[in-house]
Amino acid sequence: MSIRHGLLALLEHGPRYGSQLRTEFESRTGATWPLNVGQVYTTLNRLERDGMVVQDGEDEAGHTLYAITDTGRDELRAWFGRPVDRTSPARDELAIKLAMAVGAPAVDIRDVIQSQRRHTVKAMQDYTRLKAQALDPAPADRDEIAWLLVLEQLIFQTEAEARWLDHCEARLIRLSAATAEQRPEPAPPPAPAPAPVHGHRRRSG
Repeated sequence: MSIRHGLLALLEHGPRYGSQLRTEFESRTGATWPLNVGQVYTTLNRLERDGMVVQDGEDEAGHTLYAITDTGRDELRAWFGRPVDRTSPARDELAIKLAMAVGAPAVDIRDVIQSQRRHTVKAMQDYTRLKAQALDPAPADRDEIAWLLVLEQLIFQTEAEARWLDHCEARLIRLSAATAEQRPEPAPPPAPAPAPVHGHRRRSG
């Protein structure tokens, strides 16, 4: 998530101070990725260092205002026009967990999948309920539409995750079946040795 570009986009609407930017960022994204004020001001300091924002006086309450510069606008335009890079995806904890669980001798990976599936389905239901609330009444401003777009992305993401978990489980079942077919049948136990036959001794006369 590019916080710096999100803040630049908000500053293009006019000068803002730190906590105002945090509130507007969370409003636009439905607080899906909450920010703290310290994080906002740290990002603003870096943007100011890079010449993308400048301090622009104070408001009536004494808050320091920040304004976007031409350099910041150029960076923002470049960001909007540049596809999000998927060639170096972020580490996904679930994918790493399942990859490690495959080789963990004391872990039943199907239990891991089932536990995650329950959580994923619950999240999907929660997002769907939030979407219904967002649509009733219909979105009336840009912030509400922006939140709806983020919410629908979360729904698609959880749906895809649920399908992927189904795929993982099916693949493991096929792998178990193939492994069982390739495993050689145990050799039958050796037949017991015949008991020795003892002859009768002839008595001497």
